[in-house]
Amino acid sequence: MTDQVQPQGNPGDILNWPMLKIKYLTDRDKVAALLPPGIAPGAKPQVTLTVYNFPVLGEPEYGVVTTVDAVYDGMEGEFALGYGIDQEAAIFSSQERNGQPKFPCDIKYFRLMEYVFAKCSHQGYTFLDFKGQTAGALPTGEQFEHNEWWIKSARSVGVAESTGFDFPPHVVRVRTVYGTAYKEKVVGQLNLLPSPWDPIAQLLPYREEVENYLWWPTFHDREITLAGKLDPDAFMPFADVIGGSRWPGENGGPKK
Repeated sequence: MTDQVQPQGNPGDILNWPMLKIKYLTDRDKVAALLPPGIAPGAKPQVTLTVYNFPVLGEPEYGVVTTVDAVYDGMEGEFALGYGIDQEAAIFSSQERNGQPKFPCDIKYFRLMEYVFAKCSHQGYTFLDFKGQTAGALPTGEQFEHNEWWIKSARSVGVAESTGFDFPPHVVRVRTVYGTAYKEKVVGQLNLLPSPWDPIAQLLPYREEVENYLWWPTFHDREITLAGKLDPDAFMPFADVIGGSRWPGENGGPKK
């Protein structure tokens, strides 16, 4: 149905903020190059960028999530390349406990009447800019299950040349059951800007728009579990990270 009532709440309450979902198609070989052995590209080379404001640790957390469609152990889902967030307190505990690839990021995100704006910057580089206009309600659809894949691992203690893992790479399955309270189409322009730290523009180039929308989800169930192991030797080239994301890196720094 499209005749849904828009969400209401206390003025200024951040619980009422929607997620901005931006979906586009890239090149299949580009997706495959970023996935560690054991995780395969999904049916479509689709990138999902999610910009949000949600209360975490009792205060607003602005974030941007970059995922690609991927398959693990026969299950369709999305592989998370990075969670850029604007509060430091939730970064390290999330990485250590669950392998959630969080890193610090400066984010501006708001809606003003029909206007929607998002801008994401990291290490002085703006890598994402979006401007759009809302264009009417969309069908809410049925309740659905969504899988997201993270990686939890810890390399061996020692100097930079050390090899091996104290905790070998494991796939973390984040299973969530969602419904939709309200969904609104957004017509807009995504600009991906070159960045050595968040190289979405370079490594996941924009080829075709899929859809953009504001989404007010309802949460029905969520569990985070270890789903299986990856080959440690095959994973080692993917162990270097940039700011917590799973982008290719060299000795912990950006690949120019």
